[in-house]
Amino acid sequence: MTREFDVFHGHVIERGNFISNICEHEIWQAMTQFDEALRRYYDEQANVYDDMYMRSDLEWRRELEAVTDAMAKALSGRRLLEVACGTGFWTEIVAKVARDIVAIDISEKMLTIARKRKVRSANVEYRRGDAYALAEVSDEFNAGLANFWFSHVPKARIDEFLHGFHKKLGKTAVVFMADNVYVPGIGGQLVTKVGIEDTFKLRKASDGSEYEVLKNYYSSDTLRRLLSPKTSDLKVHEAKYFWWVQYMVP
Repeated sequence: MTREFDVFHGHVIERGNFISNICEHEIWQAMTQFDEALRRYYDEQANVYDDMYMRSDLEWRRELEAVTDAMAKALSGRRLLEVACGTGFWTEIVAKVARDIVAIDISEKMLTIARKRKVRSANVEYRRGDAYALAEVSDEFNAGLANFWFSHVPKARIDEFLHGFHKKLGKTAVVFMADNVYVPGIGGQLVTKVGIEDTFKLRKASDGSEYEVLKNYYSSDTLRRLLSPKTSDLKVHEAKYFWWVQYMVP
């Protein structure tokens, strides 16, 4: 059988054993680069980010309404931790039904826009925070929200993110997440790389600069495989443009 090799950060690595043979420092370096590229892109796009939700496609709008309805039903009356809140698009919607919300994001530019939204200030608090360091959030919650974030989590960090998220929320907390289904021609060119299990999107910012943004897509079957061992009462929905899930922390 022919053995194939790739070069990554100066290391020659046998294809198929990419992650297992690379040292922890190199993995961490790559993850850090992914995170930094993501932050820079969303900093640049903060002022126009919400345009992504404003497509004229009727089916798109109907699916977005279905996501909104499912989220509101799942999180009504809850003390909510929202991860990667961005511009507060979803925060503003869920604030109408949630008891109170702490919404975090790593981008100060996104948070600046979020704080300008007309929400009930008494039940929403925006903070700068890291989705991988949720132990630093001091409050207690019984629900979690992470819309359009899971696709940006490197596959090598999914367990890390979910463990930290679930630990912060505690047992019996309700979690709701939604994200994009891959549709060719929407959201930029899909990019794959030899030896890396993550996929990326090539996106052009409002100033014309291009960014390669980590963006993973999942089918309902894959979501069940990833989430079932770590959740209870899992419900998975997959439509043309979006998927959404609801579950409890066991």
